Amino acid sequence: MIRTVGETGSTNADMAALALAGAAEGDWLRAERQSAGRGRQGRQWASEAGNLYASTLVRLRPSDPPAPGLGFVAAVALHDAVAAYIGEGRAVLKWPNDVLVEGAKLSGILLERTGDAVVAGFGVNLAHHPRDLDRPATSLCALGSAVAPGDFLETLAESLRRRLSQWRGEGFGAIREVWMARAHPVGSALSVRQPEGAALQGLFDGIDSDGALRLRLADGSRHVMHAGDIFLI
Repeated sequence: MIRTVGETGSTNADMAALALAGAAEGDWLRAERQSAGRGRQGRQWASEAGNLYASTLVRLRPSDPPAPGLGFVAAVALHDAVAAYIGEGRAVLKWPNDVLVEGAKLSGILLERTGDAVVAGFGVNLAHHPRDLDRPATSLCALGSAVAPGDFLETLAESLRRRLSQWRGEGFGAIREVWMARAHPVGSALSVRQPEGAALQGLFDGIDSDGALRLRLADGSRHVMHAGDIFLI
């Protein structure tokens, strides 16, 4: 079920409340605008009308793979949806779940746990994109593809349903393989801003079996990261 509202503070916050009230897996909430949208690490997410602001719910099962893998499931599903509108090969995944096109950020994903449920929020630049960020951004419109938020959400909902089924049936390894095939190449130069603020540079060396980022440093050693901001150099 997809429910649409004109404006709300945060679709993730609303979906978390709906989860506590018994909402089912696969329910979606979309807002035309958000007044308190959030990105990773608490950042505010600009929420102009015409873009996608939507959240859904995954009910964790005892037989599911580890829940942290859901961030990669969401990223692969979003990549599927984007490719449906701009074609294969243009969008690239950047750890952990950003979608980039021609080096510019197209979207954001925020996952939050509530009891046995994981709320997955998607913000996708469809009609316009911010221009005051510390990194380039883009939109589907700027890339030559005009799509209504409701239409894009239907595509995304179906791709997420399929990728969740794959994750449950084949395990995180199958999702990891797809993610790696769509990521920037191994050996790409990265700059990493760690949670405590320290900066680190190295070469992308793939992701571990649990999704952690592997960074090859100048001295040949490998640094494994579970959190941090990544910039392609």
